[in-house]
Amino acid sequence: MERISCNKQFRYKLKRRISDFEVYSATLPEGGLTAAVAVVVTDLGTGAGLSGMPVFKQWQADAALLLTRRSPNLKRHSGQWAFPGGRLDGTESPEETALRETAEEIGLKLSKRNILGRLDDFVTRSGFLITPIVIWAGPQQSFCANPGEVESIHRIPISEFMRDDAPMLDYTEGENQPVLRMPVGDNWIAAPTAAIIYQFREVCISGKATRVAHFDQPKFAWS
Repeated sequence: MERISCNKQFRYKLKRRISDFEVYSATLPEGGLTAAVAVVVTDLGTGAGLSGMPVFKQWQADAALLLTRRSPNLKRHSGQWAFPGGRLDGTESPEETALRETAEEIGLKLSKRNILGRLDDFVTRSGFLITPIVIWAGPQQSFCANPGEVESIHRIPISEFMRDDAPMLDYTEGENQPVLRMPVGDNWIAAPTAAIIYQFREVCISGKATRVAHFDQPKFAWS
């Protein structure tokens, strides 16, 4: 996989690919909650800060996705991998929620001009209908983690998600659909976050209209 630079040409490519993609909108399950997450594209900087991945002395301009590890003190989904995001507040649109949560969780204030588009809705086992919003941040020097919500912030190069061993599908007896995981360094990220990463890879990088809403999540993410 060739290196992908975080530049204007890549932003144009992402915008075009998302514009050409027909988004699947899910129906909110009874008793469910609406939420949005920000799939933020930025530069790699000094690396992802993860085991099995390189650390760089000089700033790297490769394109990366911003992911967080949720605070271990949260009541729901503590310590799990996540994109910045949360529940829709009042009459907010998913886009407005994604921008607000990005500012609140990692201190990155962006505007609607940075929004490139949506990916498919994903309904989780825990009752959330998640709308992923792809947002262009471009090169950014630093972020500020909200300690009440975020344990750590990681810039993961998009090329890492293009690995030949991704995605990883786990078939469990008694379940209709496999659990999807995406390898990162010498570890992995599970759905629903991994499913959104995989669709970003397929739609935005490979130009394939791949659906992911049917993939299951591991049991630790059900509640």
